[in-house]
Formats: sequence, C-alpha cells, structure tokens
Amino acid sequence: MLTTLLLQTQTSEGLTSLVFPVLIAIVVYFFMIRPQQRRSSEAKKFRESLVKGANVVTIGGLHGKVLEVHEESVIIEVDKGVRLKFDRTAISREVAPKNAPAAPVTSENA
Repeated sequence: MLTTLLLQTQTSEGLTSLVFPVLIAIVVYFFMIRPQQRRSSEAKKFRESLVKGANVVTIGGLHGKVLEVHEESVIIEVDKGVRLKFDRTAISREVAPKNAPAAPVTSENA
C-alpha cells in the first residue's frame, strides 16, 4: 500500500511539472510568435500590392511617391526630379497623399 501511494505521488508531481512548461510554450506562441507571423504576412502582401502613384514611407523614414514598380525594386520620387531606387522590402507603409485634407481634431480624438 505504501508503494502504491508513493507511485501515485511521483506520477502526479511529474505530470504537474510537465504542465507548466507546456502552458508557457502556448502563451509564448499566442502572444509573441503568432502576432509576428501575422504582421510579416500583412507586410508581404502590402509590398506585393504596391502600385504606381502611391505615397509611401521607407523603413528609414523617407517619404515619396512611387513612380515605377519592378519585381524586386521600386523607384520613388522624393522631390521634383529626385528619384531614388529602393528594394521592395525597404517600403514600410503607405501614407495619405499630401493634398488630402487632414481629419478635424475633436475632443473625442485627442
């Protein structure tokens, strides 16, 4: 009878010690790995959908207008007559055109 109790105690402790690392792995996956994969996927889709005329910002913070889109690169006009060639991976995001009216600031938005 004593051996049965000892075996049951050891089994439950072993199971309990295995549950904690599994829970940590699940938390890490859902709060760190999965969101990063989603962001990477969205960024890839954005870069593939770049079109001529879009106003974009590079990862270095340079603002410009897309003039040409090639398979691996993009030509951006940053000022009148100033054209720069970037890899598609250097494009961070798209911004509203300079001519677009800004949204009015209200007490709810501030």
